[in-house]
Amino acid sequence: MDGAGGVSARTVRRRLSSVSGLFGFLHARGDVDANPVPRGLPTRRERQRPRQGVPLVRTPRTLPRILEPVQVDALLAALRTWRDRAMAEAMVLGGLRRCEVLGLRLGDLQVATRRVFIAEGKGGHQRLIPVSGRFFASVASYLDAERPADAGTDRLFLALKGARRGRPLSPAGLDQILDSARERAELAQATCHQLRHTCLTRLREAGMALEAVQAQAGHSSIESTRIYLHLADDWLASQYRRAAEAIDAQMLPGKPIEASPSVVDGEP
Repeated sequence: MDGAGGVSARTVRRRLSSVSGLFGFLHARGDVDANPVPRGLPTRRERQRPRQGVPLVRTPRTLPRILEPVQVDALLAALRTWRDRAMAEAMVLGGLRRCEVLGLRLGDLQVATRRVFIAEGKGGHQRLIPVSGRFFASVASYLDAERPADAGTDRLFLALKGARRGRPLSPAGLDQILDSARERAELAQATCHQLRHTCLTRLREAGMALEAVQAQAGHSSIESTRIYLHLADDWLASQYRRAAEAIDAQMLPGKPIEASPSVVDGEP
C-alpha cells in the first residue's frame, strides 16, 4: 500500500515485529482485547515448548561479506585521523560491533594487558576481550594529538570539529567516516558489520577455537558463531582434504585418488 516494491523478508519480519510490539503494549494497557499479530504461529508441540512457535516469516541465512587483506589495508590507509583508524581497528582487529566501539569509555581500556572491557554489549551482556596492540597504539596517538582536552565526557571517541566537537560520536558519524574512506580507497564494500565479520573469520582461519571466537564476538549462542566455519574457506578445505585422504586410504590403499590438472587449476 505504501508503494514499496521488492521488500525483503527481513524487512517484513522487522515490520511485523514492530506492529506486534505495539499491539502487545496496547493489550497490556487494556486498549485492545488481544494482539492480532502474534510473534509466531503455534505448533503441535506448543504445550511442551511454550512461546516457541513457527516464525511468521522465514528469512534465509546468508553468509556475511568479508574484506580481503589488501582491501583492509586500503581502507585503513584512506582514513584521515588516528581516531578513525582506531575505530576501524577495533572492529577489524577486535571484532567489536559499531555500538560497542561508540560505547567505549576511557576507563574501559586496559592498556597493560591489551584488553578492552565491553560494558554495553548486545543484549546488555558484558565481556573482557583482548585486542591487538595496533589498536592501542592508534588510540594513544588519538588521545595525544586529537581528542579535545576540554571534553566533558569520558566517552573515548568524540567528534573532532563542528557544532558537535567534544561530544560523543554518533552512529551516523561513524558510518559517514567509513563511507568516505571506502570511496577514497575505491572499494565496493566496507561497512562496520563487514569489518567485524572479517575479524572473526580471520581468527577462525588462524585456528582460534570456535568457543574462543564466540567469546570474542560476544555471541550468546555458539550457533551464531558457526557461520564463520563456512566463511573460513581454507579451514573447510583443509578439513575436507584430511577426511578425503582417510577415506581414500581405506577404500583404495596404496592408490590415492588424484585430481586432474584442470581441476587443480580451478578449471571445469
